[in-house]
Amino acid sequence: MKAAKRPKATMPDKTCAACGRPFSWRRKWARDWDQVKTCSDRCKGALRSGRAATAP
Repeated sequence: MKAAKRPKATMPDKTCAACGRPFSWRRKWARDWDQVKTCSDRCKGALRSGRAATAP
């Protein structure tokens, strides 16, 4: 039997280090959620190249 899904509202949130927007936990980040700092590959690239927007 499948495990019950948790509502999105109960998942942990973080703020993106590049764009400053909040983002939620995703299943593919389950193993390394503590190391995730950006919400997308685009933000990751911007952070690495130094083009990241300042957080509000």
